[in-house]
Amino acid sequence: MTATITNSFPIDLDAFQPLALDPDQPSLSASQREALNANIQLCRDAIIFFTATGAARGVGGHSGGPYDTVPEVMILDAFFRGAPDRFLPVFFDEAGHRVATQYLISVLRGELPAEALLQYRAAHSRLPGHPELGLTPGVQFSSGRLGHLWPFVNGVALAHPGKTMFCLGSDGAQQEGDDAEAARFAVAHGLNVKLVIDDNDVTIAGHPSQYQPGYDLERTLGGHGLAILCGDGEDLDDLHGRLCRAVASDGPVAVINKRPMAVGIQGLEGSTHGHDVIPVDLAISYLEQRGQDAAASYLKGIVKPTNPATFLGSGQKLEANRNVFGDAVVEILGAMTPENRKQSVLVVDSDLEGSCGLAQIRKAHPEIFVSGGIMERANFSAAAGFGMEAGRQGIFATFSAFLEMIISEVTMARLNGANVLSHFSHAGIDDMADNTCHFGLNNCFADNGLEEENSTRLYFPADAAQMKACVKAVFADPGLRFIFSTRSKVPNLLDAAGNELHGEGYSFESGKDELVREGSAGYVVSFGECLYRALDAVERLRAEGLDVGLINKPTLNVVDEAMLARAGASPFVLVVESFNRRTGLGSRYGTWLLERGFTPRYSHLGTYREGCGGLWEQFPHQGLDPDGIISHVKGMLG
Repeated sequence: MTATITNSFPIDLDAFQPLALDPDQPSLSASQREALNANIQLCRDAIIFFTATGAARGVGGHSGGPYDTVPEVMILDAFFRGAPDRFLPVFFDEAGHRVATQYLISVLRGELPAEALLQYRAAHSRLPGHPELGLTPGVQFSSGRLGHLWPFVNGVALAHPGKTMFCLGSDGAQQEGDDAEAARFAVAHGLNVKLVIDDNDVTIAGHPSQYQPGYDLERTLGGHGLAILCGDGEDLDDLHGRLCRAVASDGPVAVINKRPMAVGIQGLEGSTHGHDVIPVDLAISYLEQRGQDAAASYLKGIVKPTNPATFLGSGQKLEANRNVFGDAVVEILGAMTPENRKQSVLVVDSDLEGSCGLAQIRKAHPEIFVSGGIMERANFSAAAGFGMEAGRQGIFATFSAFLEMIISEVTMARLNGANVLSHFSHAGIDDMADNTCHFGLNNCFADNGLEEENSTRLYFPADAAQMKACVKAVFADPGLRFIFSTRSKVPNLLDAAGNELHGEGYSFESGKDELVREGSAGYVVSFGECLYRALDAVERLRAEGLDVGLINKPTLNVVDEAMLARAGASPFVLVVESFNRRTGLGSRYGTWLLERGFTPRYSHLGTYREGCGGLWEQFPHQGLDPDGIISHVKGMLG
């Protein structure tokens, strides 16, 4: 897809000057410096504007990272024009959330129309929160989880031995252990990979200089053997000169650029809030100060959409289970004596405390809280090591997509009999204006242990009351316990009489399924955020005279024999989930039925890659919306 930049975008991107620079000339002329400065300001204005449209529409995004790194991107863009035979002209970036850079470059290269940026992170727009190869025109690579791309770029460099490669990095991404391996590999093999690292001392939950006082990029990367070129990322002449020296040097080089996060943006500079999308009011103020009045007016005119959908069988209370987890733990910890709490519990965060409910624990009980930084493997293992003895347990949390990163550590924890309560938020694809790299689709990987002495349990509560009851019920259980939640809020569930399904007197029992609606025509089996949608579908089917039942399976990896028999004896079983079709509940539920001699008509609605992207209500995912479930059930009933 190739398109011409149009003037419907309220910032005139036609003003961009396609500059060409020779990397063998380390000094900028006055005209080159003027053109670079103009391009930098233009692109920074554009990034602030179109990422703020995501804030205005309620789909979020990230502004600070792509805004900050514009100077180095503009210089590299000019290198690619000035000496095209020397470079692979790809802006590889191991901080995938800086995707706004990739989208803007796609527009400037004529691969994407400028007006597409007005739908940043919107459903159907194919502009998700991280770059995905093959999804967005002009995007040349996929990147999501921090620290994963440098090792990959090393391989690309081996495939192009005559080219210089650039990989944009960050002080946050460099905390990941696979970057240390990539550094040693690049040095050992003399790869012509140049790391251009934004060192702003800011990650999501804090400042590395405070929570990792021994961490220093220059000493760390220098210790691996890289040449280091460190300086002020906002000093254009110095930055250009260091990049020229990096190109002239053989082998891997780290060009480290010091600057505050969201540099120059009033109300945001140096703040951890700069990592996420800029607030609309700050964006409007910034744009008006820059004379971009049309862009500011556009933001003022955006009306945040509301979801008009209602769901039969659900109440009106919406709560975020990812926060309920933290609230429930705080309540449990508050009932302990300070001595017992300090001796028996350790909470380890991976820079996502505000997203996973751990912030509440830190505020209430900082003495048992560790800010571990962006090191999921080390952090999980630390929590597990603390919980190695009976009477002790570690508490760990991160995004569900990152569960795949710690499978080896989970195995080691299991072999050592560790006690760990883990919370993985952002499971499934519900209400995620993002893409494949940030969906937790393979959560069942957490249970890849042997049958002998298996105490690993996987839980996905369906509403806030069940989440709270689940945490309280399993908090003191031995072994590994994984509790999942979605990013979005979920409604409270109701029983057939219209009362709270998990109301007063409810207690959670590990391993037990829940009969939400009894039915003679067959059963839908679901859990988590799919349950309220499945309940809506079941209620509508029942209103049509089809006596379909619904089973909630909050413990994903334990067979409830009685409930399995009930489902297996019915005419059909349909499993509905937002996990991967190949690795989720549905892939094993049918096996459980067959192993016990049950042969109902069996089918499975799950998630796969083609269904990812955008808000759920705006973009039904492969039939997982109530209408899709109804259609599937009717097809099974003939």
